[in-house]
Amino acid sequence: MDDQFYLRRGTSGDQAFSLNVTPERAGWTYSGLKVLELPPGGTHTWTTGEDELLVLPLAATNAAVTCDGERFELQGRCSVFSRVSDFCYAPRDAVVTVTSPAGGVFALPSARCAHRLPPRYGPAQDVPVELRGAGQASRQVNNFCSPEVFECDKLIAVEVLTPGGNWSSYPPHKHDQTRDDEAELEEIYYFETPGLGYQRVYGTPGCPIDVLAEVGAGDVVLVPHGWHGPSIAAPGYDLYYLNVMAGPAPERAWRFCDDPAHAWIRGTWAGQAIDPRLPLTSATQTSATEREG
Repeated sequence: MDDQFYLRRGTSGDQAFSLNVTPERAGWTYSGLKVLELPPGGTHTWTTGEDELLVLPLAATNAAVTCDGERFELQGRCSVFSRVSDFCYAPRDAVVTVTSPAGGVFALPSARCAHRLPPRYGPAQDVPVELRGAGQASRQVNNFCSPEVFECDKLIAVEVLTPGGNWSSYPPHKHDQTRDDEAELEEIYYFETPGLGYQRVYGTPGCPIDVLAEVGAGDVVLVPHGWHGPSIAAPGYDLYYLNVMAGPAPERAWRFCDDPAHAWIRGTWAGQAIDPRLPLTSATQTSATEREG
């Protein structure tokens, strides 16, 4: 297995950040992810530099984010399995401070970018929740920072929740070329689960990659190229992952193509019901569709 693309919890931290994946650390150009862990009453300040980023509570309530003199109050959530969360956006070349009276864990998905947008708040009630696939390929996608929902320069980020025993990111797909049906995007998978799951990434003859990882809470899989999926939730354990994507195209678009060997599976969903366990978390805007995730 290509071990450099599989980061176990606790192996890639840096001071206040329990996870610190920069584009340089990943060996690519755009996508990044930090995880900030604060004790009760904790606060942390840092500069965004060349990156735009989001402050997304994973397990934190009633936190505050200050950026460029503006203050944003985040209601947050107890865990990624409890509800959809609000979040805020911080542009490049900004100073950000996160304060958490009760302590908590925050994901900071980021993208190296050229343009500076204003800081903004993203309400939880504005996050569209999609139910994708069918049967044992059913999953929930929280599109809090997809291109059509929330404005960024480069960053794309969504959350995927998969009931125990189901497969998501399926059929396997890729987005490593720039063409009409595909947009080149580097991708990070960050996982949370009370048990275990599995993630597969495999390449093409001209661009090989080989990852088959058992993933637990806080683990990360990097996808620089190649087919990725399935993401497998072991029976009895729901699986959460945060997807972080960015790429070189001027257009911020999420386009992908299925592995031709497995694309036929989408055609079987029409005769199957969506898993009745979905949605796993509270959702105010729910729809069913067939896309990646």
